[in-house]
Parts: sequence; C-alpha cells; structure tokens
Amino acid sequence: MSEKLIDVSHTVADGLVTYKGLPAPVICDYLSREASREHYAEGTEFHIGKIEMVANTGTYVDAPFHRYADGKDLAELPLTSLANLDCVVIRVPEGYGRSLHPDLLQNKNVQGKAVLFDTGWSQHWHTEQYFAGHSFLTGETAVYLQKSGAVLVGIDSYNIDDTDDGSRPVHSTLLHHEIPIVEHLAPLHALPDDNFRFFAVPVKVKAFGTFPVRAFGLV
Repeated sequence: MSEKLIDVSHTVADGLVTYKGLPAPVICDYLSREASREHYAEGTEFHIGKIEMVANTGTYVDAPFHRYADGKDLAELPLTSLANLDCVVIRVPEGYGRSLHPDLLQNKNVQGKAVLFDTGWSQHWHTEQYFAGHSFLTGETAVYLQKSGAVLVGIDSYNIDDTDDGSRPVHSTLLHHEIPIVEHLAPLHALPDDNFRFFAVPVKVKAFGTFPVRAFGLV
C-alpha cells in the first residue's frame, strides 16, 4: 500500500492573527522581481521575500526555552523529538466540555508517542470565535501524559492551557520534562486514530522557544 502525507498545519499569510493581542505577520518584498532584473541577464529575475512576525504565528511548536530560561531552545531540540514519531489522536466527544481530563486517555497507549487532541476547535480558525471558549488540557492531564511517556503533545485549539490560568500548568509540566507542544493544529479528522507517523519540525533557531511548523502525518 502506498503512503500519503496529510497536512495538519495552517497557512501563514500577511495579516493573519493567530493569538489575540500579538501582531499579525507582515509579508512583503525585500527584492521584487522587477527590481532584480538589473542584477541578472536579460530574461532572468528572482524574488526575495521579507517577513516580520512574532514566533507564535500559525501552527507552531513550543520548546522548553519558551517557558524556562535554561530550557532547550529550538536549535537544541533533537529531531527525534519532532519527526517520524509514532502518533495517536485523541478524539474529544461532542459535548464533553472545555476541560480535557485524563479519562480521555483511558485504554490509550501513549508511551513514546506524539499525542494529538482533536477538539474540533480548528473549525473556528481565522474567525473571532477562535479566540474565546476553546478547549484545553487540565494540569492533571499534562501530568498523566508526562508520566505515561508521551514525547510530544499537540492540540487543534487556541491554547493547550486555560488562558484564564496565568500559571499555565500544561506548558509548565510538559516543557519542564522536555516534551514539545504543538498548538493551533489544523483539522485532524483526516488523520487515523493511530498507527501513523507525525512530523512538526521548525527552523533551527538559537535562543528561540517557539516557531511555526509544517505539521503533517505520514499515513
């Protein structure tokens, strides 16, 4: 059987607001095709783009440095923590509620796996509704995932934590144990429940804790 790639990341575009209160990216020309023509032979032109954005843009990964000054930054994260990971998707039942508790993980083997939470919240992406009322993991769920051996945790909503809780227990627990977090995943319904590989690799940037990724499943 042939394998296929399923993209579960959002597109970054000029003016896109990912997180309320953070600026949208500005995407423009550094060197336009027209301006480049004077540097090359006739009929030859190139485009060099420029982007100004905060790290928390689009679908992105959090490294320990995002939360802890002495934590591993993006450049220090091993590829083995971000790529070719055995993966399981946790489907949150309709009407379950915003707080995602450890009972959702009963009878799920997460040892050595990326664990993605399919809450359905990504349907509100790029709308005002996306910014309030999202689903999130509880601190107890983060502890359960860490103790059960999860190696990466992702969610398709606005934040993996309750944004009303300034202590951010999920970020604190997972990143303290060097478990990367992927937030703002695109709809996960096209992925199977398990038995596939997951990838979410950022640019290798020093002294940075967050960066957009092209997240996808190899099915």
